[in-house]
Amino acid sequence: MEPLASESSGDQHWTKMLLILVSGFLIFETLTGLSIYLLPFSIGNQFIVLIHTLIGVIFCIPYIYYQVEHWLRYRSRPLNDIKLTGYVSMIVAVSAMVSGIILTWQALFAPGISYFWNKIHILSTFALLASLIPHISLILWRDYRARKKEPMEDRIAAEKKYGVNTLMAVLVQFALVLLFIYAFEPTPVNNQLPADYHHLDENGDRPFAPSLATTADGQGIDDILLGGSESCSSSGCHEQIGKEWEASAHRYSAMDPAFRAVQNAMGNQKGPMSTRYCGGCHDPISLFSGTKNMFSDSLTNKTGLEEGVSCVSCHAIQQADVSGNAEYVIAPPERYIFELKDGKAAKLISDFLIRAYPKKHIETFQRPLFKTPEFCATCHKQFIDEEVNNVGWVQLQNQFDNWRKSRWNHPKEPMKTVECRECHMPLVDSFDPAKGDPLDYNRSKEDGKHRSHRFLGANQMVPTLLDLPGAEDHVKLVEEWLRGEIEIPEIADKWESGPAIPIKLVAPGEIESGSDLNMSVVITNNKTGHNFPTGPLDVIQAWLEIVVTDQDGNTIYASGTLDEKHFIKPGAFIFKAEPVDEYNNIIDRHNLWEMVGVRYSRALFPGHSDNANFEIPVPDSLSAKENLAIHIPSNKLRNCESSTTLTISAKLQYRKINQYLMNAVFGNVYDDPTAHITTLSSDRKEIKVIPKLSSR
Repeated sequence: MEPLASESSGDQHWTKMLLILVSGFLIFETLTGLSIYLLPFSIGNQFIVLIHTLIGVIFCIPYIYYQVEHWLRYRSRPLNDIKLTGYVSMIVAVSAMVSGIILTWQALFAPGISYFWNKIHILSTFALLASLIPHISLILWRDYRARKKEPMEDRIAAEKKYGVNTLMAVLVQFALVLLFIYAFEPTPVNNQLPADYHHLDENGDRPFAPSLATTADGQGIDDILLGGSESCSSSGCHEQIGKEWEASAHRYSAMDPAFRAVQNAMGNQKGPMSTRYCGGCHDPISLFSGTKNMFSDSLTNKTGLEEGVSCVSCHAIQQADVSGNAEYVIAPPERYIFELKDGKAAKLISDFLIRAYPKKHIETFQRPLFKTPEFCATCHKQFIDEEVNNVGWVQLQNQFDNWRKSRWNHPKEPMKTVECRECHMPLVDSFDPAKGDPLDYNRSKEDGKHRSHRFLGANQMVPTLLDLPGAEDHVKLVEEWLRGEIEIPEIADKWESGPAIPIKLVAPGEIESGSDLNMSVVITNNKTGHNFPTGPLDVIQAWLEIVVTDQDGNTIYASGTLDEKHFIKPGAFIFKAEPVDEYNNIIDRHNLWEMVGVRYSRALFPGHSDNANFEIPVPDSLSAKENLAIHIPSNKLRNCESSTTLTISAKLQYRKINQYLMNAVFGNVYDDPTAHITTLSSDRKEIKVIPKLSSR
């Protein structure tokens, strides 16, 4: 960075304004770049990012003008150490400028900045230090040595003045940073629980009891710090993931009408504070903001209702325990400046900062914990104890231990193990900044995929009931998932193929008229990593529908069909549970706070099968109407003196909510409410019916 002048007039050019501005700019950009790279996340460093970017863009033109003129003036000089370090400084400065412009464009308009260009920018900064300091030092050393041969007082004075003026230029820029920091007013948040907050825990050690969830400091969390999921997608960063989440069970966990009805019943019967038991998993935003409190107008606040398990409320969890019942520790994340403020300008700045300065964002929201089944276990394992039912401990749904003890789990052998996220969060092609994961056993940083945040499960009812964005597509995928039609390439070599829960009819190829048709249906839990069905078995229904017809299509036997009020007719084979209260009354409204045990439960463990056996009488003559399960008009009956054919149709049916609870929850809201039914698998078999041997 030798002055823009011939040697005879070099003294005065040390004080040229352009040289001082360019020097001050380069020093400021270098120092602030080092601050961004080396110092911890802070309000100050965020303003440094903004001003570093702004000044960098503004000074591009003056710098280019100076650099071109400087090169033209000195290019004809013989190559020496000063000129060599000058060339290196010019190259790395241009590299820093070009990479900085690209990063600025990406931070403004792209989903995220490029790792490659960010690395170039960082390396250019260190290279500039390594070349520019020697370049200037060599010039100063040359002039210092020349004092013994010729008068250099004016030159030395000019150099000192240059140093002072350059320092002033740098200080002015840092003063601008301090001014912005001083003027900034953070959005006020209140992480204190309400003054009238009622503790159920006598010692006060568990402010959110009976939930096992807690915060890192034992205080509350303002709902503004756990909400705002929409901004994750509207920022242009996680748009793809945001759309997946919009119709997911995590998103509607608090707005689910059935959940709200059950929660209100619990609050009315046991008091609003008791519903904290539900809040850790279904409504964490309301739980930690202190909404579920005595005399509350609502058990769920607006943010909690809209977002359920929001992006932040899941990704801010720091510790998780496999006890279940939401035994986790959460801490409010440190937000970027302007992130919580309203307005387009504030959003533009905060989105820019998150993309341009993503290290804190990544450290906060991307933890190895999230990849583990134990993380899922904190909510996908549930029990009731004396604190809730006033009697004692009872195990409820427990997907984690089902999986842990199943054929899918091979500890410390990831190539054999199928984990929660591999099924329920399969890899999808991605343009999201979260794509790629070098920490996963079978992935790389450049694999171009992210894990789906649809969390496909078994609820094919609520998304369309609530008319959520993308509900139709989501429900279609849920039904495909339930049938086992969605392929997952990453686990294809260790997962099963075919239906998730296939059924197989076992029956003879022919029978005599007048004998009993002994048949069975084998139901196998082929793909699921936990029991089938899973979840609240007092609510869910999975059952066999069996229909036997003759060759004219007349039904001669039926089981598992619905009556005119949508109830399953008595005698059907059903997977379900019958929990009871302390008086042995059935828990039929999901009133788990009264549950003390289970008198009946039927479900399929992973890899296991169950048999449903049927004995169907086939009369001597199909006109023997007294033997038929369903009345058939006489003119449609066929005599069995010659052979005929019976067709058996078997279906495994599923609905999310049984009819009794549907009537209780939605009876006053909808006319004739009933839950959508999905056929998970089916089988069909034809049987030849021949006359009795004695009649031939």
